[in-house]
Amino acid sequence: MTDSEVRKLTIVPFAGALRGKVTPPGSKSITNRALLVAALAKGTSRLSGALKSDDTRYMAQALRAMGVTVEEPDATSFVVTGDGRLRAPAAPLFLGNAGTATRFLTAAAALVEGQVAVDGDEHMRKRPIAPLVTALRTLGVAVEAPSGCPPVTVAGQGGFAGGRVEVDAGLSSQYVSALLMAGACARGPVEVALSGLGDSQEIGARGYVDLTLATMAAFGAKVSQPDPATWRIEPTGYRAADYLIEPDASAATYLWAAEVLTGGKIDLGVPAAAFTQPDAKAHALIAAFPNLPAEIDGAQMQDAVPTLAVLAAFNKTPVRFTGIANLRVKECDRVSALSQGLSRIRPGLGVEEGDDLLVASDPSLAGQTLPAEIDTFADHRIAMSFALAGLKIGGITILDPACVAKTYPDYWRALAALGVRFEGEAP
Repeated sequence: MTDSEVRKLTIVPFAGALRGKVTPPGSKSITNRALLVAALAKGTSRLSGALKSDDTRYMAQALRAMGVTVEEPDATSFVVTGDGRLRAPAAPLFLGNAGTATRFLTAAAALVEGQVAVDGDEHMRKRPIAPLVTALRTLGVAVEAPSGCPPVTVAGQGGFAGGRVEVDAGLSSQYVSALLMAGACARGPVEVALSGLGDSQEIGARGYVDLTLATMAAFGAKVSQPDPATWRIEPTGYRAADYLIEPDASAATYLWAAEVLTGGKIDLGVPAAAFTQPDAKAHALIAAFPNLPAEIDGAQMQDAVPTLAVLAAFNKTPVRFTGIANLRVKECDRVSALSQGLSRIRPGLGVEEGDDLLVASDPSLAGQTLPAEIDTFADHRIAMSFALAGLKIGGITILDPACVAKTYPDYWRALAALGVRFEGEAP
């Protein structure tokens, strides 16, 4: 049976405690940042510990189409060689549903001499990019996105002059990261300022901007921060570097949750405190299970919310998730997908209240058989998080299980290695 033929997978509840060692894949967020920055650098960079998945494959293929040499000597490494320039590709860049690749390359396309079209699949074509387009136009870049979502067309003029640009990052911090990375290759200094913040001076997922800055610094960029809502990027360009990518914290959340749900012990090979990614903040919450707090603000650990929401189903008391409006414009509307999936297990288990998600926790769900087919909406995080429910509840079936290939192709094999069984053939 091929991956494309695998349509559903039923998790067999695990009676004991999950124990063993699992090495999470490399960070998707860091891998795609490092690939782009290495491609903009002069010389050869070696990226180790990298993720090989759909999202990073789309990024690597796009960079090759833009004249960069990207080699893959082994399962966790990229060797990237360039001369500091990107060329206009012969055809539109197809990036699937990879938000990082799409947003980052839209800004990087401004550095190209010639036209670059950036496109994605039906899901990516529903994900907003208008705030980034508006910001690029402020910098003098000719860019069009008629629907406010991909496809995007950039008429590159080999770079841009620099200057100050304001960007509304309310929908995605990736707009900020895209401008920061491209800014180091501008002809003059660039100031990127956040707009529409009010008094808080805060955006969701700010930790991902910090990941961007750390990656840029490793390749020689110089960025200062005059105030919490402004970054000044010097026109240094990038220099080649060898760069070690840490394991993916978002992937780790599923394993941390599986550990506490079953009372087991899973060795990830790296302590939670060693992660620099925002989703690692979820570890402290997961460790508190079954006494999760009554309210969890997911704004700074957005990709961990699906994990926490499914875990909350088994908590002693109900949990409200706030600060998660941005989840509506991820790979799918994750607030809705979580509500629907939880309520398939038991009506009313997940309820949307505005942009909040209320999980009506019930520890007695564990040990019951509650047949439910979970629509993943082709979203890897919905598939992986609801698999956790199947560890404790009989009859949980994941539709389109192969969608985990977006960021964690070995997810089902990792669970199987810990002793989890499935009905149906895992992709």
